[in-house]
Amino acid sequence: MLKRHLFKLVLLAVPAIAQATPQNDPWHAKARALLEHAVNVPTVAGRGRVPELAAYLADQYRAAGIPDADIKVIPYEKTAALIVRWRAPGTPAAKPIMVMAHMDVVEARREDWSETDPFAFTEKGGYYYGRGTSDIKQGIAATTAAVLKLKASGFQPKRDIIVFYTGDEETTGIGAELGATKWHDLLDVEYGLNADGGGGGFAPDGRALGFTLQSAEKTIADYTLTTRNRGGHSSKPRADNAIYQLANALQRLQTHRFQPVMNETTRAYFAGREKTESGALGKAMRAWLRNPADDGAADAIEFDEGEVGMTRTTCVATLLSGGHADNALPQTATANVNCRIMPGVSPDAVKAELEKIVADRGVVVTRADKNAASLASPLRADIVDAFTGAVRLHHPKSPVFPEMSTGASDARPFRVIGIPVYGVDGSWGIVPTDMRAHGRDERLPVKALDDDVDHWVYLLDRLAG
Repeated sequence: MLKRHLFKLVLLAVPAIAQATPQNDPWHAKARALLEHAVNVPTVAGRGRVPELAAYLADQYRAAGIPDADIKVIPYEKTAALIVRWRAPGTPAAKPIMVMAHMDVVEARREDWSETDPFAFTEKGGYYYGRGTSDIKQGIAATTAAVLKLKASGFQPKRDIIVFYTGDEETTGIGAELGATKWHDLLDVEYGLNADGGGGGFAPDGRALGFTLQSAEKTIADYTLTTRNRGGHSSKPRADNAIYQLANALQRLQTHRFQPVMNETTRAYFAGREKTESGALGKAMRAWLRNPADDGAADAIEFDEGEVGMTRTTCVATLLSGGHADNALPQTATANVNCRIMPGVSPDAVKAELEKIVADRGVVVTRADKNAASLASPLRADIVDAFTGAVRLHHPKSPVFPEMSTGASDARPFRVIGIPVYGVDGSWGIVPTDMRAHGRDERLPVKALDDDVDHWVYLLDRLAG
């Protein structure tokens, strides 16, 4: 997924904040070694290398003293998941907490990258380069190093800590679905802490833009719009035409705007954002916070490219197909409509709204998936306080506020069954120069990985200690 919702800025020189500071912490070096190994294993769909990375990580936990019975590499769907349980001594004080990440990454081709091989870890100019350095093998490295550091220090958790790394988040997401269902007995936790969410951004001049705690994400749902016609010879066109009928329906969808919705997470998000946002956008944010029924203010926010999808459900046509021959009237035309639905809203309710939007019984709307509605996680004071404290270890002046992701992650299946999940990663980048997840020359500031290790150590100490 697109890991963070960050802010837009002009491209300037990379500031000093991205440069590495000499460190003597051996666990920073350990995280670097973990990241290097992980990047060098191309864990993309179709290559079958995820089990290799899972086995390597399992060995790291085994060497740290986690019993073999509590380390499980579970094959599924030509990939694998890793589940590691660090048990609290005696009687646990509370249910376990889950540390989440995914081992797979999107494909990358050498010819598309400027100077480095995407699957050959490279350090230069204060950055680590390689596929997954920001999405999200850095999360794998930081969370693993944090657990290993705590274990080596003699820390004894008061509740079990369960590490859950999946192998297909970037494609099918079956691992997370299995985690919430078939493997639920292994992952019966109070809540999850997701490395694939949250994080921070800095302006090119070093100014802190903020760190976000992801407590909600939209539901992804796809719908198929289909028109059918008796067809005929193209030399005898008629007014009824399957392609035109579908095009008219899509035009109605194009101009439709779903009703704005403000929830606990987005209210907190805009309450944080409006403090530093000037001009018309900041004015709109403040107006909407004062009056959530002010649809005009919500529209003004939605018109900003960086805030699209933050005020309402969105649906957009993404695929189109029609006709069967150059010289024949089309008998069928179809379009895929991809929707990002506000938390708690049923995809079936959106289907019903789509049928009203197209306003044509000849355009059949069907669901193309069975995704259940994602639910927002409550903003728990203990997690918000721990995340804020972790951020301010290294960034005491940075704003901190919740966010709702417009994309999706492995958190959704757990939220659906009532297990809250929080995106609480502590890595960061320069905006917009480092926003390269899934793209060319993906990279991560060296210092961001070091900070992330300390961030996760603090989080786990506060929440499990």
